[in-house]
Amino acid sequence: MDRFECLACGPVASRDPYSPFCPACGEPLFVAPPCPGRPRGCRGDRALALERWADFLPLERIDARLSLGEGSTPLVRLERLGASLGRARLFAKNEAQNPTGSFKDRGTAVAVQKAVALGARMIGTVSTGNMAASTAAYGARAGLPTFVLLKEGTSTLSLRAAGIHGPRLVAVEGDYGRLFRMSVEVGKRLGIMFMNSIDPYRLEGYKVTAFEIFLQLGGRAPRAVFVPLSSGGHLLGLMRGFADLESAGLASSFPAVVGVQAAGCAPLAAAFGRGLDRCEPPARARTIAHAIANPDPPAGSAVLRTVRDRRGLIVAVADEEMLEAQRELAAAEGLFCQPEAAATLAALKTLAAAGWPEGDGDDVLVLTGSGLKAPAALDSAPMTINVLAVGELEAGLARLV
Repeated sequence: MDRFECLACGPVASRDPYSPFCPACGEPLFVAPPCPGRPRGCRGDRALALERWADFLPLERIDARLSLGEGSTPLVRLERLGASLGRARLFAKNEAQNPTGSFKDRGTAVAVQKAVALGARMIGTVSTGNMAASTAAYGARAGLPTFVLLKEGTSTLSLRAAGIHGPRLVAVEGDYGRLFRMSVEVGKRLGIMFMNSIDPYRLEGYKVTAFEIFLQLGGRAPRAVFVPLSSGGHLLGLMRGFADLESAGLASSFPAVVGVQAAGCAPLAAAFGRGLDRCEPPARARTIAHAIANPDPPAGSAVLRTVRDRRGLIVAVADEEMLEAQRELAAAEGLFCQPEAAATLAALKTLAAAGWPEGDGDDVLVLTGSGLKAPAALDSAPMTINVLAVGELEAGLARLV
């Protein structure tokens, strides 16, 4: 039986399988690490990412029939951008290569494995985009009725990306933070296991990204990891993954983790900068980066505590900086990602200009989703079309050369 812990209260005696929150304080729960001394390592001969890192996951068995081939995404060296920033060893972890085009598949894969093992009859999620499509896809794979609750005004693209898998789509009016917590209460009464952004098993899936980065760098932790930051689940999962490697004696260092928010909705960056333990919702969220525009992140206090304990950073970047970084990643390195993902490069540019971090080291940008999920960004992308008559082709191309 899995054990759970709260960063504020410590070990938790029991957990409601329908709730991700500590029954005492209301903060997120985490799956507690196994007892010290248990040997853990990578099973390199296994086909699936979850199977390779099964020693670090709370799954008694892994049902390959539930997988869509998530994980094992490439770590791409960014030589041109690295040279321009004075970062000789700059990499991008391209999470757009996951089955539904985003990092969410890693968390959904573990959460669905666990839901099936626990005998869940129905699953669901509250999402504005990537997690909706991911949960719908894995629910279809598992043959489970899936409920996707979307914030009113969610883009048509997000609705269709989830809807193609046949879930029950529900657009809900009202406060998104209240919807998040109500889904847990209603789900318990109706028997729907909601696997929202801070579900403890979803966070376990995000650990695998850290394990893969470690292995792809030749068995060492990077100097710094830049991660888009919304509810906080993804960042916390990555940090717990690096902590697992450290406690297992595999990694000798822990990276500086930089959480990146959009300046138009940056409650965690504001709280971190002011030395606060809790964040306050902004009066109004105004940003194009909808995937990370969370005014009341449910794991906010846990993020602030963990990032400070590990000497990380939380920063904010403007929409214009994200869009510029998105164009640079595409034009210089061939990586077309969401503006929210490109926020990582924007943050690195700002910090590098200020001389942080100093010296040489491996820096990793976690590119969380495909640019095809945000096609509106293409409308403003600069593009020149040269029109030539077929008889003038050679002369025209010569002029362009």
